[in-house]
Amino acid sequence: MDDSRETNAPRGDGKVVGVRRLKEAMAKPATTRIFTVANQKGGVGKTTTTVNIAAALSMGGLRVLVIDLDPQGNASTALGVPHRDTEGIYEVLMGGSNITSVIQKVAGFPALDCVPSNSSLANAEVNLVSMVARELRLKEALVEISPNYDYIFIDCPPSLGLLTINALAAARELLIPIQTEYYALEGLSQLLETYGVVKKRLNANLDLSTIVLTMFDGRTRLSNDVAANVRAHFPKELIDIPIPRAVRVSEAPSYNQTVMTYDPLSPGAIAYMQVAREIAERGKPKDEVNFDSNVVNINYKRDGEIA
Repeated sequence: MDDSRETNAPRGDGKVVGVRRLKEAMAKPATTRIFTVANQKGGVGKTTTTVNIAAALSMGGLRVLVIDLDPQGNASTALGVPHRDTEGIYEVLMGGSNITSVIQKVAGFPALDCVPSNSSLANAEVNLVSMVARELRLKEALVEISPNYDYIFIDCPPSLGLLTINALAAARELLIPIQTEYYALEGLSQLLETYGVVKKRLNANLDLSTIVLTMFDGRTRLSNDVAANVRAHFPKELIDIPIPRAVRVSEAPSYNQTVMTYDPLSPGAIAYMQVAREIAERGKPKDEVNFDSNVVNINYKRDGEIA
């Protein structure tokens, strides 16, 4: 791996001391790439994928913003950003705060910012219902700040409610983490159907560009079968670098860190770094990558595999 290590990790006190600098900077996109990270199935690694890819891209010299759109606030916690009693994305959606006023810097990362969640966000689904252009509140908020960043990642709750719809309407690309375990593909057709509706009615520029396999255990037949199914049906979208099921990845948030600073040489950190570099490579201006993802429905066999 072409990274120099400036961080002493893992640390049990939750304090980030510097961060690794990559010897080879990551490719800068021509324009801001806005990703929504979504999957209505819980526990598939949405937040873990969001914060670690964001951290890795920031280490690669890119300007990155994470928007924590999940009322649980796990992305804010993993990035070590105070969020329980501070204004965040909820106040922005409700029109009470300007988004620039709630952006917080992430410790140890000179080019990584976060718009935190707070407990009030749990009320957003109800309070947004009566608002005009309720699906476009986030999109409108991002207009003034998106030029300041190379990448913006929106971490969604495990549902297909108004918060996720706002994220899909605001983004240009959809990233779906898929857990390589039983029932991993359950509900994916519903997510793809929602993606299709949003693309048709709210955001014609939205593309399903990226799929990441998480919690992969190469020793099991199940993980390999799920990976093979995804590889067969989403060959363009899949980044074929599975994220291994790793203790360090799970431990890092409890110390208010990403695995990139908690244990940068662990298998999980290395995998996320490789995924981030692949995302950056795909976004290089000269590539003119055209993601042709119009899949909005898939059929299932009785055993749960994609037909």
